[in-house]
Amino acid sequence: MAMELGDRVAVIKGDMRYEGILMPSRSDHVVIKLSNGYNIGLIPDRIEVLERAQKHEKPPEQIQMREDLPLVSIISTGGTIASKVDYRTGAVTSQFSAEEIISAIPELGEIARYRARVLYTILSENMRAEYWIELARAVAKEIMNGAEGVVITHGTDTMTYTAAALSFMLRTPVPVVLVGSQRSSDRPSSDAAMNAICASTVAVSDIAEVCVVMHGSTSDDYCLIHRGTRVRKMHTSRRDAFQSVNHPPIGRVDYSTRSIETFSNYRKRGECELQLLDRLEPRCALIKYFPGADPGIFDHLIESGYRGIVIEGTGLGHVASDWIPFIKKATEKDIPVVVTSQCLRGRICDRVYDTGRDMLAAGAIEAEDMLPEVALVKLMWVLENTSSLDEAREMISKPLAGEISGSTPMDV
Repeated sequence: MAMELGDRVAVIKGDMRYEGILMPSRSDHVVIKLSNGYNIGLIPDRIEVLERAQKHEKPPEQIQMREDLPLVSIISTGGTIASKVDYRTGAVTSQFSAEEIISAIPELGEIARYRARVLYTILSENMRAEYWIELARAVAKEIMNGAEGVVITHGTDTMTYTAAALSFMLRTPVPVVLVGSQRSSDRPSSDAAMNAICASTVAVSDIAEVCVVMHGSTSDDYCLIHRGTRVRKMHTSRRDAFQSVNHPPIGRVDYSTRSIETFSNYRKRGECELQLLDRLEPRCALIKYFPGADPGIFDHLIESGYRGIVIEGTGLGHVASDWIPFIKKATEKDIPVVVTSQCLRGRICDRVYDTGRDMLAAGAIEAEDMLPEVALVKLMWVLENTSSLDEAREMISKPLAGEISGSTPMDV
């Protein structure tokens, strides 16, 4: 008798008998889910079908679109918010389309009407500069075609890089909201639905910036709205992993009431015209200084054709003195060297100690209180929008998207 996934089966191996639900398996063994919830894989001597799976398949419910609600575009790139558990491996795989995300969360239909498209189905560790460019173009196209807000579903691991890239490439008159989840949609502790609802709430608000909306606590009570150039993932798995650094969040969304409370200034809906500045230089490196680190990495990067370097220095932004001649070598070849701090919080200052002053004399550029990854993405953008090292130095130090304290995107 042919078996199908979901059938209850007995697997006989030698004198042992195991009963459970048939799961996706490989050709060389069979995987079943035992009554205790655990999966086991066996190379069976014999398999018996005990009970056929009950078929409960039905098409996903369609959201009733209300014409009186604003139009929000959902762009799916993949990630855990668009994922299920793959029981063959125990891994999380991208399997949901944007339409399935909408139909799985009917509350979204109370907030907006939607236009959905799948741009990628990748996990975020596979993101790269050319994908950011394509995504920026897709967002701009949605706005030009009438979207009053854009929600981007994205994996959490590199979401902050993407948020920074979009912040520099887009001047947006409507909200552009990145959202993800720490736990996949088919897990009881999933944060996907709440995050999506809060993100859609922000997408119809007057916060016309690139931002990240994720759980603000471990409970299902509120989400925080983080500026795209000020946010970092600070925990591997907690639902409240995302925090704003060196600047308060833009605000918060109360999950039960869907009300928004703001904490800081932001660009408001309609205050600027849409601009797409979709050029990035991918040949930039982010290197972390550590005691005893070999400065020869500069020679490797220069010889490999890299056009910009960001250093995560110690404390106020320092490296060992034997790195300074290599910094000078790079800047003399018109390769900007930007210095950030591993401390994350606080502003760097290379004028306090001799080493820092020597770094500045060698041509290093202070990144103020920018996060290292934001400085990297900004450098990628600056190199494609300037024509000289002096101009690049000026642009790196100039606030463009709220990435430096004392600035907001309204300074652009």
